[in-house]
Amino acid sequence: MRTEFRLSGSGGQGLLLAGIVLAEAAIEDGKNAVQTQSYGPEARGGSSKAEVVISDGDIDYPKATEPDFLLALTSDAYKSYGLPMKKGVIITDTSVKIEPRAAVPVVALPILETASKKLGKAVVANMVALGVLGGISGVATPKTMREAVRIRVPKGTEELNLAALEEGLALAEMAKVQLAVAART
Repeated sequence: MRTEFRLSGSGGQGLLLAGIVLAEAAIEDGKNAVQTQSYGPEARGGSSKAEVVISDGDIDYPKATEPDFLLALTSDAYKSYGLPMKKGVIITDTSVKIEPRAAVPVVALPILETASKKLGKAVVANMVALGVLGGISGVATPKTMREAVRIRVPKGTEELNLAALEEGLALAEMAKVQLAVAART
């Protein structure tokens, strides 16, 4: 089974690292994975996009053509990538303006707020988002996500990033409830 992810927002949010960690965790779980990225010419503040394709079999094309999961941390990312979606789920931060409404389910979670207020460091929003994506999709186990975080994050920041991952996994449980309710209506 092929699962496609698109992580989008602005440069400096760490989405490329989150995509790499997600792919690495899936590989540790015995799946095939490929990660691609693109970003605007600005180092910070420009648009940023990472794509991850995970499959039990061979991956014949490395880009997400119809994402199963879209993470949109900015309103521009939501408009650019969410509105055209015909299938899948969109996960946004609560600060993202969700208008017009997309044709697929949208779950708004306090990703940026959790990082900045609960953990005290906005810079770990990417690991909160990683926990949300991994928790909702189930493409990698929490154990392998933790291992991939330990390996990939800068030395000395492992505990903070692992705490952010755990907060994201908890938010994923909230998101699953929201998605179940949306499916019934």
